[in-house]
Amino acid sequence: MAIPLAMCSSFLICGDTTSSSLRVSVATPPLTPCRFPLLSSTRRSSSIAAAAKPATTKAKREPTGIMKPRRVSPEMQAFLGGVPEIARTETLKKIWDYIKQQNLQDPENKKIIICDDNLKKIFNDKDRVGFLEIAKLITPHFLK
Repeated sequence: MAIPLAMCSSFLICGDTTSSSLRVSVATPPLTPCRFPLLSSTRRSSSIAAAAKPATTKAKREPTGIMKPRRVSPEMQAFLGGVPEIARTETLKKIWDYIKQQNLQDPENKKIIICDDNLKKIFNDKDRVGFLEIAKLITPHFLK
């Protein structure tokens, strides 16, 4: 009677319980078709030629929504340095650059901005503003 003693990848080692002889049998994996067949030379060259074609150039889309430049109020123009049109995203970037440059964040709570005279003009004369309020407070400065 043969009892399997150990199995290592494709080899199965069996031992006979009555004698000291061991028998080794090789287990072969079942043959399966290759999932990725080799391409013929004609298909290979046509696929390379197709990949070498230049991509069609797409026309650049016009920005919409918050990315579209809008006219701004005189107060916002003064803050931004006289820019008559700007996108909301660019405005927010410039406001945050100004806040960081002037060190206007509350040291204890970085989510609070302490407004100086320039920021009070665009933030409805508020002394302190939460960073989530900034987008709401600049909305009236974008003219339609």
